[in-house]
Amino acid sequence: MNLRLLMSLQTCLLVLSACADPTSAPTDDSAHELAPLPNNDHSYVPVFANLALDCIHKEYSNKIAHFMNSAEDLKPPRELYPAFYGCFDWHSSVHGHWLLVRLLNTHPDLIDRPAVISKLNKSFTRDNIAGELVNYQRPGMASFERPYGIAWLLQLTSELRKSTLPEAKSWLTELEPLEALAVNNMTAWLPKLTHPIRTGEHSQTAFAFGLMLDWSRTADNEAFESLLTSRIRAFYLDDRDCPLAYEPSGQDFLSPCIAEADLMRRVMTETEFSTWLDTFFPELDANLGEAWLRPATVTDKTDGKLAHLDALNTSRAWMLEGIIAGLPRDDARRSTLTAAVEAHREAGLSAVLGDMHYMGSHWLGSFATYLQTQRGLPDN
Repeated sequence: MNLRLLMSLQTCLLVLSACADPTSAPTDDSAHELAPLPNNDHSYVPVFANLALDCIHKEYSNKIAHFMNSAEDLKPPRELYPAFYGCFDWHSSVHGHWLLVRLLNTHPDLIDRPAVISKLNKSFTRDNIAGELVNYQRPGMASFERPYGIAWLLQLTSELRKSTLPEAKSWLTELEPLEALAVNNMTAWLPKLTHPIRTGEHSQTAFAFGLMLDWSRTADNEAFESLLTSRIRAFYLDDRDCPLAYEPSGQDFLSPCIAEADLMRRVMTETEFSTWLDTFFPELDANLGEAWLRPATVTDKTDGKLAHLDALNTSRAWMLEGIIAGLPRDDARRSTLTAAVEAHREAGLSAVLGDMHYMGSHWLGSFATYLQTQRGLPDN
């Protein structure tokens, strides 16, 4: 058996062990020695798939973000969110489902395809989505999971639109009413939003707008694309001197500065984006290497908020790849950006392929899959 396969099998066992018992994590220090995988090494695929398979129907532990109007609204997660009750919280369940559809689309022969389809069939029933709609339509719920979870919901339906699986069409049909309500709520909210939200966590608008914009183009929703593009340009076009030295905050999983740049390349030509980046990151040049932006370090993987920094490294890596994709091929800054990508990829994937607690394993596989399958890049 070759070394890479042996390492991959070891990783699968470690990861599945961590997911099986949320209160424990593997103690084998050799997990830290596993080399992060480049994009052309697909041994990560079953590892990431198993993370989602393990949690999308695991109801507890669970963190509910829930607006209550009366005691009648106090229900267990499975009743509140019949499709997306697992993986600790609603948005993690949604992007766990996205992970499985994504791997069905990109690497169907490397995962347990029947098991994945069976799990998704269990989630995407008419009754389950009807239950999600009942909850989402209650008074006070228009802002539910806005914008992060809604962005991932649209990313999920985008992935279903890209699929050639016969099951994907029926899954999408069931999800479309939930998708339509989400888009309606976002369409009502965007004109009223007077300032962007620049945090490093769920409320950040730059990251969510990028996923939503990608959805609008996949779904051919020109009205939403036009509205979103106009708000993006109004919010961010005149930004300059982004204070990257102030990042990260201690529990960020998204970079406000890097996410904004990754968003803006989606609404600009190469020439326009290159010029905008000159003023947004004036200190960025070809000679800085990975010193320009260093990965963050997690000190306690059992703390769900501190563990956010593992995802920050991963999301920075894919967003930096997006920035590179938006620049001309001869742009000298690409070398520094590429060095930062590889440093963050190594840190991010080492976390997912190493020793994880359930506080990380219930969601980090989605971020790693987004990175490794290059989902945010053009034509992906």
